[in-house]
Amino acid sequence: MKDIIYINRKTGQKELEKVYGKGALKLFYGNYFFSNTFRAKLLPLIVKFPFFSALYGFLQKNPLSRKKIVPFIQEYGVDPSEFLEPISSFRTFNDFFIRKLKPDARPIVPGEKIAVMPADARYYFFQNIDKNDGFVVKGERLNLVELLEDELLAERYMGGSIVLARLCPSDYHRFHFPCECIPGQTRFINGWLYSVNPVAIKKDIAIFTKNKRTVCELETKEFGKVLYLEIGATNVGSIHETYTPFTPQQKGAEKGYFEFGASSLILLFQKDSIQFDSDLIAATESGCEIRCLMGQQMGIAKSN
Repeated sequence: MKDIIYINRKTGQKELEKVYGKGALKLFYGNYFFSNTFRAKLLPLIVKFPFFSALYGFLQKNPLSRKKIVPFIQEYGVDPSEFLEPISSFRTFNDFFIRKLKPDARPIVPGEKIAVMPADARYYFFQNIDKNDGFVVKGERLNLVELLEDELLAERYMGGSIVLARLCPSDYHRFHFPCECIPGQTRFINGWLYSVNPVAIKKDIAIFTKNKRTVCELETKEFGKVLYLEIGATNVGSIHETYTPFTPQQKGAEKGYFEFGASSLILLFQKDSIQFDSDLIAATESGCEIRCLMGQQMGIAKSN
């Protein structure tokens, strides 16, 4: 399995990702251990049935899991000074995983016309999903109709811009609104629980359209209608929404959180509604994810 290299936006430097559960990824998505034929039969059995992920999530809520917190923090370089509550307050590993941060740990870039990152994550940014700079893996492009399970809704975002955000287990796992908005009701689309690690995605871009996911429409003043999707993945116990639908939300307000596991967010903007920052586009065009923090600037609204 190849190393995962990403760009750290704060430093501009490339960094090597420490992969949690690397052995399992090699087992199911690498080129070792199982033949492609056997893997093709075994993997769907695991992701179709939520037992494995549910059991794993249950274990992270057991008080015995608390002993993993400090070693995990040390291994993955998590900064405890950002935590809203002290480490001693976490009764289980899941409590640590869904931790809140101090308000000043993630400053929100101000400005009505500026959209910000919804989460700490590794990102891809595509200004036009329909052109050659769209997200294509092995000749296959992300299918919006299959992703949204709504043909009319998908048509609204043809030629629009897309953001793909991948949260690692070491990341802060609460997600936020990228701009001032009035969010609608979140719609749940049932599915499987494939890994969203780049190793898996590069083998099958359709994972995004197969996994459990949510769709929420944000009504905004500056960016038109924005779609906000949360994608479940292997070992994700559940997706929790903490916002109140149809209530005005400030930029950076919390929308919800993921329980244990790696997870993804997708944002869809209508055509000519946003211009992503140049460094974000450059990173994507170079083939690298770029790690950004919640509240950092994502892009600017285009003039109507």
